[in-house]
Amino acid sequence: MSISTTRRSMSLAIAAAGLALCASTFAAAPAPAGTYKIDAAHSVAYFEVGHLGGVSRFMARFNDISGDLVVDAAPEKSRIKVDVRTDSIDTKHEGLDKHLKSPDFFNAVQFPTMSFASTAVTLNAAGEGSVAGNLNLHGVTKPVTFRLRHVGTGKGMKGEQRVGYVATATIKRTDFGMGYGVPGAATDEVDLRINIEAIKQ
Repeated sequence: MSISTTRRSMSLAIAAAGLALCASTFAAAPAPAGTYKIDAAHSVAYFEVGHLGGVSRFMARFNDISGDLVVDAAPEKSRIKVDVRTDSIDTKHEGLDKHLKSPDFFNAVQFPTMSFASTAVTLNAAGEGSVAGNLNLHGVTKPVTFRLRHVGTGKGMKGEQRVGYVATATIKRTDFGMGYGVPGAATDEVDLRINIEAIKQ
């Protein structure tokens, strides 16, 4: 092996070690144990579906989200409860918002809140895991498991302790009695994403 080849190999090894060190350095620190309240100003729930049977991807958000987290040093003892007001849906299109709030879809008058309550939480040292629980949507309650990622931990502007998580899952809306326009108007499969920032109480 030539000297130049050896030097290149050593450089690559050093670079790989550096990347590994950076990855471990920027991994989210464990969240301090305690009870946290969701900060509605910095949290949001999204959903995404295929439009017109999958011609494109359509996304909307809910602006009113609340709930609580119980963070434990043993992740399996942690808990989460999230409530979302269905009439807070926001597509940036008034007519579409009105239709989605109607009995064709979320039926926001009869079912003003959708909620998720955890039954089991797993989280590894890298801050990745899952949260299983019961999703209540459109008057139907079914078990759903979200992929869970701990984003970060830190202090707010007033010194308050904050934590951040992202939870994602895919459900079928027909499982919750929302069969309007399947699949022509919108796909049955719906991708869910909840971005949570919470404040320690």
